Amino acid sequence: MCVIIELKGYIMTAKVRTNVYLDSDMKAKAQEIFKTYGIGLSDAFNMFLSQSVLERGIPFEIKIPNDKTIKAIEDARDGKNMTKVSLEELKAMS
Repeated sequence: MCVIIELKGYIMTAKVRTNVYLDSDMKAKAQEIFKTYGIGLSDAFNMFLSQSVLERGIPFEIKIPNDKTIKAIEDARDGKNMTKVSLEELKAMS
């Protein structure tokens, strides 16, 4: 249940507490980013949920990797088909 209260020209909605399990490193990195915008994790989640409702779906594109990409990811995780490249070599490639 959501309660809407009008107070001195402001509309406030009642908040509810929920539990979400997050990767601790990802949470810390995201919080640093949100801090630069002056918002907290709760504000960021509410923004995501608002955009999801407006878009009637996830508010960004999500792609399923093709077979070639999946194979490359698996190889990288297994350390297969990897070549060491120096920073200088990478710069020369661009």
